[in-house]
Amino acid sequence: MLLYIHIPFCDSKCHYCSFNSYVDLFHLRSEYMQALLKQLKSEFTRFDVQKEDIETVFIGGGTPSTVSPELYAPLFEYLKGFIKEGAEITSEANPNSATKSWLEGMFTLGVNRISFGVQSFNDEKLKQLGRAHKAEDAVNALWRAKEVGYTHLSLDLIYAVAGDTQALLKHDLQEAFKLPIDHLSAYALTIEEGTPFAATPEVADEKLVLTEWFLAEIKKKFPSYEISNFGAYHSQHNLGYWQYKEYIGLGSGAVGFYKNCRYYPTKDVNAYIKNPLDIQTETLSDEAICTEKIFLGLRSVVGVSATLLTSTELQRAQILVHEKKLRQEDETFYNDDYLLSDELALFIQQ
Repeated sequence: MLLYIHIPFCDSKCHYCSFNSYVDLFHLRSEYMQALLKQLKSEFTRFDVQKEDIETVFIGGGTPSTVSPELYAPLFEYLKGFIKEGAEITSEANPNSATKSWLEGMFTLGVNRISFGVQSFNDEKLKQLGRAHKAEDAVNALWRAKEVGYTHLSLDLIYAVAGDTQALLKHDLQEAFKLPIDHLSAYALTIEEGTPFAATPEVADEKLVLTEWFLAEIKKKFPSYEISNFGAYHSQHNLGYWQYKEYIGLGSGAVGFYKNCRYYPTKDVNAYIKNPLDIQTETLSDEAICTEKIFLGLRSVVGVSATLLTSTELQRAQILVHEKKLRQEDETFYNDDYLLSDELALFIQQ
């Protein structure tokens, strides 16, 4: 079982961000972290969590590095005994707020992996995206984390932004691979409703040729294990989602999944603090679960088991194997071109 903890506080709201995050609620941090602990205890009963059941922990946001380690401490104290020995424990962080003291404090609590929101090493592009840091800040933050003792470090890059060129993206990769990382996430800019970029959708400028080139360049250094993630080290938490493992979603706007149900805590931070156990439930049909497993499997190294498919779907999957669009090993179908994953899934399930 996986555990996701959502931190809604952010030191700046990026122009592309549609996540449940806020720049004006810092005064609620202490109360919010107490509410997280209350929900955690309740969810452990709902999910019937036993000793060492928690395989991975991921703290996301928002900006987890805007919350002090002292406020995380009660959560980690409660989690003792429930987290599997040697589990991957990741926190996201922004370069401008991941101070040495914050990194040391989280490391002492048990966090062993940091994922930095870098997005680019071009200061003009960072400004265009609404990022609050500069390229130099990102470089310094990565080396700072390495010095503290983190052996697993990751960073995010964004591409398909208007103004992106092969030279700019090549520079981003060159700078990234100079740093002590073993994982990289690359996301195409998407325009989400309600974001500042929604008023200027032309800022997204995905050129397929440039996209294919960029992803191929990353693969020269790090193999891909799902549609947006690459690494010498594969994040076990990320893989858990693709493998359709059950997960607890802790915090305002998080999502949990157990058996055939999804659980949605309220997105309103104030309402969440007042009652963190006010959680909406969605029951998924067997058909919906099967569809999700097919889409997720074809977007990752997980693949799709033949046992998931109806006889008609199995015939279509074998057509794709014959056309060299899919690869079959034993009873599992694999996709080696993630850019085609949705089209392949739709063909199988038409």
